[in-house]
Amino acid sequence: MDGIILVQHPLLAAALTRIRDQSTDTTGFRRAVTEASRLMAYEATRHLECRSIAIRTPVSAARGVVLRRPVVLVPVLRAGISMLSAFLEAVPDATVGFVGQKRDETTLEPHSYLFNVPAGLEKAEVLVLDPMLATGGSVAATVSGLKERGAKRIRCVHLLAAPEGVRRFQEVHPDVPLFAAALDRRLNRSGYIVPGLGDAGDRCFGT
Repeated sequence: MDGIILVQHPLLAAALTRIRDQSTDTTGFRRAVTEASRLMAYEATRHLECRSIAIRTPVSAARGVVLRRPVVLVPVLRAGISMLSAFLEAVPDATVGFVGQKRDETTLEPHSYLFNVPAGLEKAEVLVLDPMLATGGSVAATVSGLKERGAKRIRCVHLLAAPEGVRRFQEVHPDVPLFAAALDRRLNRSGYIVPGLGDAGDRCFGT
């Protein structure tokens, strides 16, 4: 499907299987999400630009690189928190913003209750983290808010996506790349991804 970058790796597929399995308990679910997110972090940051710097090894002078721009991680609450630690391991100098989006279970439309992000988004590489791209409404609203605050370089990272969500997101933000570990079949009438993994927030936090 156009508009989404699917990340393929045997370890990622194995972690995703444990995430989907309804017999996986809360501890196992969190661990598998972290493993999958760690692999997604490396793929989603492959585009980051570097600049050359001079360093000195214990033997001689050498050249190295540092990231050209700061990185801002934006987990979409609450499920996005489950991906954050893995991305901070990959980019320990990143700053973190938090966006709270709650979906109306009748209309399936998002309602924002928190938007707390660092200043300087116009100079940063911004990674939006949310395990599920279902209807696409919450992530689209999050990206709209980031753009309003000056963000120009945004990428969204998910574990699962539904075709309906990808299409809706691309209609609003065709310039923003989407990364996912899997593109599932469809949404059901309740707006859940099929086959999916259930409610990522409930399974992660045991609620």
